[in-house]
Amino acid sequence: HELRTPIGAMSLLAETLVGERDEAVVESLATRLSREAERLAATVDDLLELSRIEHSGDDEFEPLVLQGVVAGAHDRVRAAAQQRNVEVGVNLPDTDLVVLGDRRQLTSAVFNLLDNAVKYCGAAGGTVSIRARRIDDEIELIVQDSGIGIPRKDLDRVFERFYRVDRGRSRANGGTGLGLSMVRHIVVNHGGQISVDSVEGEGTTFTIELPAHTPGATEAADDAAAPVPSPPPGDDDRDDHEVTNR
Repeated sequence: HELRTPIGAMSLLAETLVGERDEAVVESLATRLSREAERLAATVDDLLELSRIEHSGDDEFEPLVLQGVVAGAHDRVRAAAQQRNVEVGVNLPDTDLVVLGDRRQLTSAVFNLLDNAVKYCGAAGGTVSIRARRIDDEIELIVQDSGIGIPRKDLDRVFERFYRVDRGRSRANGGTGLGLSMVRHIVVNHGGQISVDSVEGEGTTFTIELPAHTPGATEAADDAAAPVPSPPPGDDDRDDHEVTNR
């Protein structure tokens, strides 16, 4: 359905363009056609990315400093935030927060949360904050906004593919309805969990919990799990013989 809608719109616009001589009408139709093509391309790109995330493993996971991941996502959303008069505050500890993961995936997850928060702050702008801390063996990452909020009845469904709380507003913002679904899959891929809390008219808070990585812990665990090599055949008999000779 999400693919048929823009395809159908493009087909109708193209048919209308055929034979049209009014330059103003042609320009208007061509603009709408281009917009629908961009929307279709964005949906296909997001579907391909989601498929890649769903089928990816942890073969290429590496220790990552979460501060660097957040900085990369923040850089990507900075221009959009400025255009919408949204102030993005970053509050991270000086001590490195290390996780084991895929940099591209984690940066995408944080960017999607920030981008979503910026888009739904409202026409008058607002504030978005991102903060993180380590709690025992977990790292907690929180993205909070002062936006329009999410109705409580929709909170359990926001991570579903193509689910939109406000379809008209989502399409106006250029959303495909796949961003939060990708975030959830990325978090699950990294052994974590994500939750959301929101109050309509007051804002939304997304909380990600990821396993903390202690440098050297993985190597130590691998060494501990490695099988102990068996002694070469005859070693036990030779030792017994030597004791007997003594």
